[in-house]
Amino acid sequence: MARIKVDSKIVKYNVAAEPQQGAPSSRSTTAAGDRDAETKVIRMHEKLERPEMLIGSTYKVKTPVSDHAMYVTINDIVLNEGTPHEQRRPFEIFINSKNLDHYQWIVALTRIMSAVFRKGGDVTFLVDELKAVFDPRGGYWQLGGKFMPSIIAELGHIVEKHLLHIGLLQPSGMSEEQQSFLEGKRAEFEARGGQQDAFAEQNFPEGAQLCAKCSTAATVMLDGCMTCLNCGYSKCG
Repeated sequence: MARIKVDSKIVKYNVAAEPQQGAPSSRSTTAAGDRDAETKVIRMHEKLERPEMLIGSTYKVKTPVSDHAMYVTINDIVLNEGTPHEQRRPFEIFINSKNLDHYQWIVALTRIMSAVFRKGGDVTFLVDELKAVFDPRGGYWQLGGKFMPSIIAELGHIVEKHLLHIGLLQPSGMSEEQQSFLEGKRAEFEARGGQQDAFAEQNFPEGAQLCAKCSTAATVMLDGCMTCLNCGYSKCG
């Protein structure tokens, strides 16, 4: 404690009143209010009970490796509805198909994914994990020239599409300037014409090759450099 030296004569003094015990200051009151509001926010966790009704979306998957289509249903739960903290989160997933060859792994996969959804936290990592699965027998081509390495990878694309729809993932597409530039280059390339090959599709110019980034047959030679008309990837940087 610092020592204070008094040079003049003391003629008057007052005793400082201590604050009353239990009377909170304005700062502490504000902090307590913020903590109370934070504790009332419902977050996703595994003990959260399933409501009677959930919002769901169903996606149809028809692959050339199966005679029957798969129907993927993802049900969402709405947390803190009607408040500034309202959020829509995936709660469960179901896959239905007439093809019983994949019944065991479909049931196991849906149960595991539903458990991950209900666990809470960041569930977007499932997209990259599923899209990285390759079928040792080979993949297949979708309509539009997009290559799918496996049925599981296509399931990852469906989950990604759903997470983008509910706002858990943000789109990482090209800007309007890049899109307009590629559209102009695409028109220029189509005007010149190209050599048809095995990857030619109606959605992209004839002669387009497979893109190493987005796995779409949309890579053409532009200004002396191979450029993808779908995602903008270029080997020239």
